[in-house]
Amino acid sequence: MSNNNSKTNQTPHPSGGAGGRFLRPLRITMATVFLLGLAFLFLDFTGTAHHWLGWMAKVQALEAVLALNVVVILLLVVLTLVFGRIYCSVICPLGIMQDIFGWFGKKAKKNRYTYSPAKTWLRYIVLALFLIALIAGIGSLVQLLAPYSAFGRIMASIFQPLYMLGNNVLAGIAERADSYTFYSVDVWMKSLPVLIIAAATMVILFILAWRGGRTYCNTICPVGTVLSLLARHSLLKIHFDVDKCKNCSLCTKNCKASCIDYKTHTVDYSRCVVCGDCVKSCKFGALRYDNAHLHARATAPTDATKRSFLLASALATTALAQKKLVDGGLAPITAKQAPGRLTPLTPPGSLSARNMAQHCTGCQLCVTECPNDVLRPSTDLMSLMQPVMSYERGYCRPECTRCSDVCPAGAIKPIDKAEKSSIQIGHAIVVVSECISAQGKDQCGNCERHCPVGAIEMVPSDPDDDMSPYVPAVNEAACIGCGACEYVCPVRPLSAIHVEGHEVHRKI
Repeated sequence: MSNNNSKTNQTPHPSGGAGGRFLRPLRITMATVFLLGLAFLFLDFTGTAHHWLGWMAKVQALEAVLALNVVVILLLVVLTLVFGRIYCSVICPLGIMQDIFGWFGKKAKKNRYTYSPAKTWLRYIVLALFLIALIAGIGSLVQLLAPYSAFGRIMASIFQPLYMLGNNVLAGIAERADSYTFYSVDVWMKSLPVLIIAAATMVILFILAWRGGRTYCNTICPVGTVLSLLARHSLLKIHFDVDKCKNCSLCTKNCKASCIDYKTHTVDYSRCVVCGDCVKSCKFGALRYDNAHLHARATAPTDATKRSFLLASALATTALAQKKLVDGGLAPITAKQAPGRLTPLTPPGSLSARNMAQHCTGCQLCVTECPNDVLRPSTDLMSLMQPVMSYERGYCRPECTRCSDVCPAGAIKPIDKAEKSSIQIGHAIVVVSECISAQGKDQCGNCERHCPVGAIEMVPSDPDDDMSPYVPAVNEAACIGCGACEYVCPVRPLSAIHVEGHEVHRKI
């Protein structure tokens, strides 16, 4: 009899407590939804995805803070105080991507992790530098450290061109079958420096996650550091049942955050991202995810379901329905060269270059969503990766507000079509010596005909001679800087008329 009892006591538990049956599957399911949704948000070039998935970008932590989205900020604070740092493993796409990279590492070698003390000094130094850069408007440093922005660059620079090439293949096949289900799009490199940064970021993340799991999250990421301060006081936590623990060390060897010390039965809650791997790996049911103060109270199987329902409901309340905008554009013309603008052009709704520098995280969502190929990442060191406008491939159509619709950080404020037509982001300047009409070669007038606000008029170059060559004259008070004139100008490689930006946008 005693032998039987001894055997029974050593039999491993099939799951690590009540939370173990639900925590990890729920986390993986929700993380998959967020990762696929956010990835498609960047890949889609039609604007359709934003109608359904735009809210996912707006519940990202840093972007919500910069946009002063109080509802989302309070929601994330409550989620962290209740569930712990679940944001990092469920909502943050870069965190989920690291989990995927780490999964490949675990496939190569099981039980690969070990406990290590928190590098608190490094986390706070990085956070301090991040906050200083944010206040000072040093956008390039902010964008390098912001997690959602890093994910956006990877999607926009590496994966969207591949997605578009695949679309073009399908468009070619469909055309042969007399079908227009797909349509071909131009695939071009918007910025080589940003592509290099995105590729380097992806490689570094892969190496760090392959070798050490959540190294980036718990040493570099400023969002993770801020959430760690709240997670220490969360209501629900991973904790040990010391009586059941056999010190097998499997929990420590499977913790990608390196935050579980099985020898002392402690968990560093500032680094724990509530992934559930430790609970699943425990064969003796010694780890639980619940309120430690209520540990003595038995938890019914439905409790975890209730927690999942509350979490899903809280996330769902942030969903924002967006109207789908369908936009066209002029037919492609011969490629041009961008002029050297003294003042860069920032999108309507960005208010000023300063507002852009202080709020933009360089996530590239507006760049990927621009239907007219006007937006591209800046290559200037101080505003690196932030969107600027150029008109070699299209112009900023007055009826299009897609960039302001999708911006999650408040860098481009929401505007409607009527408001956009009254925002002056710059004004056109004529280089008379390059103008075809001014040279008497031909009566062009493209800029006058295509100006959507009627700010350009063809006038005699000699006011006293009506027979003199006609040249374009720009009414700066009416010009909104949309770039239609620059785009349609037939002069190559530099247009005979180009737009100079305004540091501060004006209402006309």
